[in-house]
Amino acid sequence: MLVVGGGINGAAIARAAALGGHRVLLVEQGDLGHATSSASTKLIHGGLRYLEQFEFKLVRESLKERAVMLRIAPHLVSPLEFLIPYDATLRPWPMLRAGLLLYDLLAVGGALPRSRAVRADAGGGRSVRALSYWDARVDDARLVVLNALDAAEHGGAVRTRTRLTRARRDSAGWVAQLADCSGGASEVVAAAIVNAAGPWVSETLNDVFGAAGRSSLRLVRGSHIVLPRLYPDERARLLQQKDGRIVFLIPYQDDFTLVGTTDIPAVEPGDSEPTPAEIAYLLGAANAYLGSHYGEISIVWRFGGVRALYDDGSANPSKVTRDYHLELSGDPPLLSVFGGKVTTARHLADEVLDRLGLAPGDTAAHPLPGGECGPAVAFAAACETRWPFLPAGTVRRMAHAYGSRTSTLLGDAVTIGDLGHDFGHGLFEREVTYLHRVEWARNAEDILWRRTKLGLRFTAEEAARLDGHLRELEA
Repeated sequence: MLVVGGGINGAAIARAAALGGHRVLLVEQGDLGHATSSASTKLIHGGLRYLEQFEFKLVRESLKERAVMLRIAPHLVSPLEFLIPYDATLRPWPMLRAGLLLYDLLAVGGALPRSRAVRADAGGGRSVRALSYWDARVDDARLVVLNALDAAEHGGAVRTRTRLTRARRDSAGWVAQLADCSGGASEVVAAAIVNAAGPWVSETLNDVFGAAGRSSLRLVRGSHIVLPRLYPDERARLLQQKDGRIVFLIPYQDDFTLVGTTDIPAVEPGDSEPTPAEIAYLLGAANAYLGSHYGEISIVWRFGGVRALYDDGSANPSKVTRDYHLELSGDPPLLSVFGGKVTTARHLADEVLDRLGLAPGDTAAHPLPGGECGPAVAFAAACETRWPFLPAGTVRRMAHAYGSRTSTLLGDAVTIGDLGHDFGHGLFEREVTYLHRVEWARNAEDILWRRTKLGLRFTAEEAARLDGHLRELEA
C-alpha cells in the first residue's frame, strides 16, 4: 500500500497497515504533520458543539476514541477540565445543562469525571456561574510523528520530503513515480494507493490521477493565537460568542494560553495565514471574558490550519460536518480521504483498511511509542527523581513527549554534560541527534515547532545555530 500524505490521517493509516502485517510506504511532501495536523486546537474531544448540529454518531465515536487515546498514549493525551461560563444573553442554562448531560451519556465508560455546576473566576475579581466538563488535550504534531514511528518500527517505510508526481495502473498494480526534495526520482509498485493528502487531496486527484475531486472538498481555515498565561489555574474555558461560535482558552506549555479557533473559508490548501480580522476576533473573545486589554503586541505565536472538510452543502463554515468521507474507485484501488479530525484518525485508519479488504492491526490495544509509561504525572515525577541533574521543566517536557522512551533518549547520562551542547532552553545535543536519527527532523522548524514546541522560547539567533548544526548532521 502507498499512502500519500503524512498528516494524522496518513500516519494513522500507515500504522494500522503495518500493525496488520501489510507492506506500506508513507510519503509526505514536507515534514510529518507540517500543515493542518500541527495547527489544530490540540484537543482529543467529542466535539460538544456538534450536538447542536445533531451529529450524535460523530460525537459518540469521538468520545470512544478519546478513551482509546487516553489509554494508548497517556504521555501525549491527558485529561483536561473545561469551564463554560454562563451568559444569560446566549444559550439558556437548561440547554447547556441538557447538552452536557447528553455528552456524559454518550461518554459512558470513558473514565473521566461527569459534568457539574461550578463557579469560575472571570478575571478582575469577578466570579461567574459556570458548568464544568472534561475532555483531553494532545500534542498534535507529536501524535503524527509517533503514529509514523510505530508504522516504521513494524515494518513500514516512511519517506518525508517526497512527492507522488505520477501514477498509472497496469497489470502489476499501481506504478507510482516519486520525487524527493533533492531532485532524486524513484518508482514503486503498489497494490493500492490511499490519497490522504488533507487539503491537497483534490489537487492530488486532479494532477496525479486525472480525476475530479474538488467538488467534494470544502477548505476551511481555523486560526489560533498564543498569549502569555492569562490565568493561574489549569482549567480551559469554552467561551460562547454572540455569533453562535465558541472560542477556547487553553493552558498551554506551562507559561502560555492557546486561544482559538475560527472557521473561515479558504481558497487554496496553503491559505493558512491568520487574517487581521481573525486575530481581532480571538483577542476580542479573550479580552471580553477576562476584562483585559491584550493586543497584537502580546501575541507570542499565531498559526492557522486549512481543514479539508467533506462538502455537505452547509452554507455556514462552522456547520460543515467534521465527519470523514472515503471515496474508493477502480482496480487496483484508489481510496481518497475527505475530512476527519485528530480525534478520529485511528478509527478512520481502521475503516480505510476495511474498505480495501485488509485487516488492520489491533490499533486500539497497542500503545503508541512511549505509551507504556502509565499515568503521565506519576511518570514525570519518576523521571525527575531518576535524572535530578536536569531542570524540572526540561525533564517534564521530555517525559510527556517521549514517555517510556525517555530512558532511550537520556540513556546512561549521569550529569548534564553527558547530554552534549545545550542549544538553549533545555534542548541538548543528544535530543537533537535522536530527533534527527529517529523522528525524521531535518531543520530547526521541525524540532522547535513540531517535535518540542520550544519555538515559543527560542530566539532567532538560537534557532539559526540549531539549523546550522542540523545542516552538519545532514551533510
